[in-house]
Amino acid sequence: MPQTTPLNATHRAAGARMVDFGGWDMPVHYGSQMDEHHAVRADAGMFDVSHMRVVDVRGSAAREFLRFALANNVDKLKTPGKALYSCLLREDGGVLDDLIVYYLADDFLRLVVNAATADKDIAWLTELRDRRFGQMSPALVLTPRTDLAMIAVQGPNARAKTWRALPESAVPTAALPPFNGVFVSSAFGEVFVARTGYTGEDGFEIVVPAAHATTFWNALAAAGVAPCGLGARDTLRLEAGMNLYGQDMDETTSPLESGLAWTVDLASPRDFVGKAALAASPAARQLVGLLLTDAGGVLRAHQKVRTEAGDGEVTSGTFSPTLGKSIALARLPATIAQGSTVQVDIREKRLAARVVKPPFVRNGKVLVS
Repeated sequence: MPQTTPLNATHRAAGARMVDFGGWDMPVHYGSQMDEHHAVRADAGMFDVSHMRVVDVRGSAAREFLRFALANNVDKLKTPGKALYSCLLREDGGVLDDLIVYYLADDFLRLVVNAATADKDIAWLTELRDRRFGQMSPALVLTPRTDLAMIAVQGPNARAKTWRALPESAVPTAALPPFNGVFVSSAFGEVFVARTGYTGEDGFEIVVPAAHATTFWNALAAAGVAPCGLGARDTLRLEAGMNLYGQDMDETTSPLESGLAWTVDLASPRDFVGKAALAASPAARQLVGLLLTDAGGVLRAHQKVRTEAGDGEVTSGTFSPTLGKSIALARLPATIAQGSTVQVDIREKRLAARVVKPPFVRNGKVLVS
């Protein structure tokens, strides 16, 4: 049986179409995926992302440990609440997961990891901890927070509508910069409000005690935030040029070939898991955007892409509701330049697409044509 979030009954009562998503029973839409997509681009929508796992990292060695465990450098985190996007790598440089780490204090950092990889991530982090500090060391304690739920509120009006539902958050978050978070005491218990998201729009990701998740969800709905499912979440994130673990990168791919070189700190003397492998293996491929220019098909994952330098593959593809065109992320030979025309195999046809730089849409603005 699939696992369920604390909001499962709420989704079902609202008539959501539910699907098995990586072993979780999740809403794919509440009626119209297209309407939900446009609600986020034009107003405000909310997503149940409670299947993602919060992992608190505490102890005197917390910062030192993540300096070694993550490809990005937590030394960049100077002020409480500041967040960093990073990959968690294998020794051979393969991507175990992409995650966000929040610096809350030198002895307290918080990770948010993907649902499908959460158990694997925790097992790997535990192995790395035991290697460096020994089992059950009080210097480093990893705590998966199964008592918490998470709701993402996204869109140009997301913050204002969140403040209506969560008035205690208005003052602490009014000047909160992007990629920062803060704890707020509220009628829903202590919540963690972060100005992050996965749609290319402004908004918050809010960690709330699981016992208050339904009440908070209903308060957001009463404030005019539209419930949205995983279908809209996928088209929004792809328009925003954001990777999806398991499609755009995985254990067999390097972050350097997945559009994530900017999240890997190879320049500093700091060692980290996978650094030696990455330094020894320059990227032969790159992750790029594709915009379909021929009519007659839709870009989808695993379609072959033919280029003058060799074949590549679409990793994620969809019809973009904002552009009204088909878009994709694709892994191609590293020598293929932006603006190049390539051919994509779609249902026994070869259709032309142009190589572009993601994102396609950000903050409601179309960035490619």
